[in-house]
Amino acid sequence: MRVAILEDYQPASPALACFAKLAAHTVEVFSVPMRDEATIASCIAGFDAVVLIRERTRVTKTLLEKLPNLKLIVQTAKIGPHVDVQACQARGITVCDGTGGPLSTAELTWGLILASARNITQENQRLRQGLWQGSVGFQLAGRKLGFVGYGRIAQRLTRYAQAFEMQVSVWGRESTIARAKEAGLRTVASLDLLCSESDVVSVQLRLNDATRGLIKYENLRNMSPDSMFVNVSRAELVAPGALERALREGRPGRAALDVFENEPVMDAAHPLISLPNVTATPHLGYVERASFEKYFGDAFDAINAFAAGQPIRVVL
Repeated sequence: MRVAILEDYQPASPALACFAKLAAHTVEVFSVPMRDEATIASCIAGFDAVVLIRERTRVTKTLLEKLPNLKLIVQTAKIGPHVDVQACQARGITVCDGTGGPLSTAELTWGLILASARNITQENQRLRQGLWQGSVGFQLAGRKLGFVGYGRIAQRLTRYAQAFEMQVSVWGRESTIARAKEAGLRTVASLDLLCSESDVVSVQLRLNDATRGLIKYENLRNMSPDSMFVNVSRAELVAPGALERALREGRPGRAALDVFENEPVMDAAHPLISLPNVTATPHLGYVERASFEKYFGDAFDAINAFAAGQPIRVVL
């Protein structure tokens, strides 16, 4: 089959050990971001299968109509709302998702928390400019960490937090509260309460219609001037403009971010990136070699299974 791997920015996939699984196929890797459907269609119209990396590419009904040869869509990790699965089914296109793990994202999250708390990015920049100490950070021990959601990543982060002698609280829907209580954690009754009493608030949710824009400016302004807001999940979980406004007003006092709307962000003047109280990375949560071997390896296995007439992890 002709296989297209879309938006592999580095590009990383050809250097992975698992890439050898595609030896029987003709593979082309596209590293340049493509947002225009006409551009995407012109590049991959002749391909039988495409590999999607997370939610970087939106697959709509109108795009599918421009891809007459497409038989298979394989997603690294889990399929999300960026793929119109019903439209794929209507055209006889098989959609397969993959698996993943919390390790790499949890480690990056904790790194961002530490970097923000101790002003590591800013102090590194000062040192490179020939300057010495210019800020005073804060230690995490004794502080309160509040989770919005309590999935696999938050569960691992809880272990990190406890090792750093932090107090952990959780807010979320009923099933989230039940998991947190089972783990022996403190839960709170509302998002406002979590924000007002936590020194660090970390968002750990999947993006869907119910969670989009869940965190509003009114919630964020309840945070203290000494607090930190952390988002390594999805930028769209926060209402548009809410975080920038809250940070400019000093509540919360700082943010640690790995996700943005309309990724990839390639503008240093982006309203969040340009704020001095923001520590940010370009969606690196899962961008780690062992993680990539797992994500891409699953995707390539799905391609081979489909080619053999025995598709795996088919969605719906």
